[in-house]
This record gives sequence, C-alpha cells and structure tokens, in this order.
Amino acid sequence: MSAGVSISSMSTYAILGCGSVGHAVAEELTDEGKDVLILDKDESRVEALRDQDLNAQTTDITDPELAGAVTGRDVILILSSDVEANKAAVSTIRDRGEDQFIVVRASDPVSEDELTKLGADVVINPSEVIADSALRSVESGELEYKARQLADLLRDTDHGMAILTHDNPDPDSLASAVALQAIAREYDVEADILYSGDMGHQENRAFVNILGIELTPRADSKPLEEYGAVALVDHMKSGMPDLGDADITVFIDHFEPDDGIDARFTDVRPNVSSTSTILTKYIQEFDLSPSQAVATALLYGIRAETLDFKRDTTPADLTAAAYLYPFADHDTLEKVESPSMSPETLDVLAEAIQNRDVQGSHLVSNAGFIRDRDALTQAAQHLLNLEGITTTAVFGIADDTIYLAARSKDIRMNIGKILSDAFTGIGEAGGHSTQGSVEIPLGIFTGIESNDDNRDTLLQLTEEAVKRKLFRAMGVEGGESGNGS
Repeated sequence: MSAGVSISSMSTYAILGCGSVGHAVAEELTDEGKDVLILDKDESRVEALRDQDLNAQTTDITDPELAGAVTGRDVILILSSDVEANKAAVSTIRDRGEDQFIVVRASDPVSEDELTKLGADVVINPSEVIADSALRSVESGELEYKARQLADLLRDTDHGMAILTHDNPDPDSLASAVALQAIAREYDVEADILYSGDMGHQENRAFVNILGIELTPRADSKPLEEYGAVALVDHMKSGMPDLGDADITVFIDHFEPDDGIDARFTDVRPNVSSTSTILTKYIQEFDLSPSQAVATALLYGIRAETLDFKRDTTPADLTAAAYLYPFADHDTLEKVESPSMSPETLDVLAEAIQNRDVQGSHLVSNAGFIRDRDALTQAAQHLLNLEGITTTAVFGIADDTIYLAARSKDIRMNIGKILSDAFTGIGEAGGHSTQGSVEIPLGIFTGIESNDDNRDTLLQLTEEAVKRKLFRAMGVEGGESGNGS
C-alpha cells in the first residue's frame, strides 16, 4: 500500500469468505458507496448475495488463481471462519507481489502470529474483538450508572457540601475538587473546597492564584457535620483525614484505600493515573461544557500526575486530556508550569545537592534546617533528574519535626510502601508508588530538644538515623556510597 494512503480514501474492496461477519462488512461498505467484490465458495450463499444486489462470485479462496480475481483491489478482507483457508489466501495474494492492504480473520493467538508472518497487515481475532466491545460497554454502562447515583445524591443534599483535598494538596487533588464543585453547582449545591497543611509549592500556589480557585483551610471552616455532604477527592496520597463526627458521603480516587470506605457514593479506579481523569469522565457523562478554569485545572491535574504523559499514562488519561484540550487556557498552563523559584527553595536544593549520598541508583540527602518544608518536595523532584538516579529522598528539620519527601521512577519500587515500612511507628508516613512523605518528631531519633547550641549535633544524629533506615528499607544497606560526582 502506498505511503500516506488511508483506508478511508480507498474505494475498491474484496471480501473473501462471506459468512455473517463478511456479510455485515459488505453491507456497511456498500452503504458507504464503496466498490465491493465478494468471493465465496458456497453457491447458494453467492446467489442470495446477488439477490441483494451485491457483487458476488463463486470462488474457493484456497484456489491458486485467487490472486488474479482480486487484482487491482485496494483492500482485501479475508473473513472466512476457516483459518487454514485464510492462510492460503494470504500466501497466494502476497506471492503475486501486488501492493494491497490485507485484513484477515484469525481464531487464536497462534494463528494471529502465523497470519502476520505470512504478510497480513491487520489480523482480527473475533473473540478478542467481542471481549473488548463487552468491556467497553460495561465501562460505559458503569459510568452512566455511577453518574445517576451521584446526581441523585446531589439532588438530596441540603446545607451544602464540603470537598476535602488531601493534605498539602497537589494539582490533581485541587483540580478534582474544582470539577466536583462545578458538578455540584449544576444541582444547586454550594460546595466549599477545604484543605489541611500548607500550599507551599510554587506551582501549586500559581495554580490556585492564576485560576482563582477559592480554598478554605480546615481550621477556618465550619464543622464538617454542619454540611449536608462531605466529599473526599484524591485523598489516599495522604491517608484518611480526621472527620470528627461527620460521615463520608462521596469518595473518589485513583488509589485503592487500605481499608474499606464507608460512603454513600464511592468511585475508585486504579486503572487510571489521576483522579482528574475520573472527574473529566463525569463532566462528559453529565454533558457539561466545562468552564475554561475547570478544563485548565483538570488538564493540568492529568499532566502533573502523569509527568506530562511520561509516567503510568493510560488510554483513559489521554482521551480525557484530548477532550479538555480545546476548552483549556494554554497561556495560563504555561504560567502555572513555569513559576519562579523562591530563594528558600533554591537554598534547600543547593543544600540537598551538596549533601547527597548515593547508593546504587538511590539518592538520600539532608537539607538541614528549613523554613519551607514544601521545598523538600521540589528538591526531591529536581534531584530525580540526575543521571543514573531512580529514587530520591530529601529530609530537613523544622519546628522540632523531621520532614522527608521522596520521589521514584523505579517501576520495581513502591516508595510509599518503603517509607511506611521504614518509619511506621515512629512517624506519619504516606504515599504511593512514585511519591511519598514522612513526618517524624525530632525527639524520637535524638532524645534531645532543638536549640541554637546543639544544631550540628541534631543534624548529625538525624542524618545517620534517617539514612540508615532509608537505605535499609531500599535494600541497599552496606553498598558503596558517595555524592554522585
């Protein structure tokens, strides 16, 4: 087939073997105005096709003269249920040397490979096609069912909704909250987006400020039990929050919770890479035209969670991003993705580079005493770009607490589990396969309180204890270490 020629531009087809599959294809192509020739060895079937004004001829597709009968046809569809006959037809046509596009029916993976080796351009296994179609129907039906459930819940909600992001929220959590807030408003439910922790990361602050996202710290909000509904979106990165006397009404995430979630509405999809992808599907299912701000937020949430589609990206993430693309403000995206680096972050990064300890492809570094703990996250991400490094962990001390941020691109490692194994029982650890964080009371490692006179001692004790636990959990304890120079 000539380069640059698409199937849709072709007009001459031959269908070899016209059972139920071939018949359906022939009718569809004929309705599109295509020139279709049907070849089948069953005379009565050929007569029936001719009675339907279809161009059909009686021919055994295993006949060595077959290639001459289909010469000049752009596309050959070999759709007989007899796989051996299909193999013979492919061989005969390819031996003639004419440049034709061949689509052929297989029966199993073995015959798929054999037909490919014989020269078929596309091999179709009907059982796989049916299974794929069934799965797509199930997914579509499940989303429709879930959307009805969510709509019914929102119609019954009085006194507003509290939407909780995870602690120190990232773009995926924020975007998901913004999208759920927009959906709730379609049902006349006013929703407040609440968060705990800090908004320290420059990109996250730029994201919130430029898009005009209204956020309320948990400490400044009314009690959760005074809301008609409480929703948790993208929350498993930081674990379950303290809800007081309130119950979870809505739980949406792309990470499986460790324990069952008792909520009126739950949608957990580990087969996608971002919660923003899930909320985009709801936007589509509810037939809403997303505002520019919502579309921009969701697109950035997907891009941030997949590292611009370079990490763990699924087809659902890509189709969601493609849907959002025309609605989004791309100038705003560029501003969000290129914020200036604060002096504090630059200092932490410089300290982390200077103090890095590398064992194998794993890097651990002490950033010393810090003011902005979120700078640790940015330092860990930047250090992941060093040649040969697949996992980073950067820690520092602030307010009598050791804070640690880790990142990993090693597909064999779940950094969240490693942190949990290393520090559970002495600190609060959370995360997933590619990122994690830990908070540890300083006194657990040192047994002494922080003051100006013992800063160097504290750093030394902390560094030894944290590095030892981390490298042991990573399985590289005792390896040769260095600064990666």
